[in-house]
Amino acid sequence: MTEIIKVGMLGIVGVLVAVQFRTQKPEYSLSIGLALGVLVFGYALKEFKALAGQFDQVKGYLGDGEGYLAILLRVIGITYICEFSSSVCKDAGFGTVAEQIEVLGKLSVMIAGLPILFALIEQMQAFLG
Repeated sequence: MTEIIKVGMLGIVGVLVAVQFRTQKPEYSLSIGLALGVLVFGYALKEFKALAGQFDQVKGYLGDGEGYLAILLRVIGITYICEFSSSVCKDAGFGTVAEQIEVLGKLSVMIAGLPILFALIEQMQAFLG
């Protein structure tokens, strides 16, 4: 909990500093915003490593369904990376690029989820057939 407060305060202070530079030196403002984003994303990756240890325990419970957990982790990774990249592009004033990243992320999530859909269809066919 204290780590989240620290990251939140870092974000607030960083944004306030970036706002001060926005009118006189917009390139500094953008650089500060990007640096803040990278720092927060780095913290999120650190937390993800801790979470990955818990997923190892879940893998043990799943047995044959371990592949589904891998798909879930892949989808989570895709969404976080696309959200972060899209936000950076929006902040830099490249809304069109941000939208394209979001579309790519949605398509990637759909493609990553197809094995689950196929497994569900096979289960339904086995049950009905």
